[in-house]
Amino acid sequence: MTHSSSLLEVKNVHAGYIKDVDILQGVNFRVEQGELVTVIGPNGAGKSTLAKTIFGLLTPHTGSITFNGENIAGLKSNQIVQRGMCYVPQIANVFPSLSVEENLEMGAFVRNVPLKPLKDKIFHMFPRLSDRRQQRAGTLSGGERQMLAMGKGLMLEPNLLLLDEPSAALSPLLVTQVFEQIKQINQSGTAIVLVEQNARKALEMAHRGYVLESGRDAISGPGLELLNDPKVGELYLGAGKAH
Repeated sequence: MTHSSSLLEVKNVHAGYIKDVDILQGVNFRVEQGELVTVIGPNGAGKSTLAKTIFGLLTPHTGSITFNGENIAGLKSNQIVQRGMCYVPQIANVFPSLSVEENLEMGAFVRNVPLKPLKDKIFHMFPRLSDRRQQRAGTLSGGERQMLAMGKGLMLEPNLLLLDEPSAALSPLLVTQVFEQIKQINQSGTAIVLVEQNARKALEMAHRGYVLESGRDAISGPGLELLNDPKVGELYLGAGKAH
């Protein structure tokens, strides 16, 4: 057992898709209970690779990943889900031919609990999904689909929700809505790892942030501190531009 009380701790992790070619080159990263932590960085820095490695879709070549005090490096995704973590990928994150309600039920297929109270909770949190509960997921707008993907993950009542670029390809208005929901999910007690291209918005609401660069955690600190760090601004926020 580790003496660390962090909910999630990633230590010196190297991982990649091809043998001997590591995209992650010694990443260190942690999330405390109930925290919202964002991961930003340029394309190709390894942000999505980090999310996939934490969730067991990739096995680290070296390093450890501890979740709730247990080393989960090398476990399969379904085993990690059973331990209380859920991952919402950027694409292919809903079943288009199933209704909104059926999608939520699929989210909880590993659980042996009454689903109605869970569904009611999700519909309360995402009223737009409630209005469309019988609609096929494939007919939803991009923003609604993203909300459904998050709702599906929340059916597992995870301790930690990993979101991989939830604002990708959404209009600015929908980005704002999706970020509001993410904040609300976090305020209800779920810890969140938010991997995001929209660095400014993500840092504004994160407790802490990590800047990945070439597969390493180059800079980390409280979200607002990173937002105001000239080095981060110059590299990732287009410093000097009015937003």
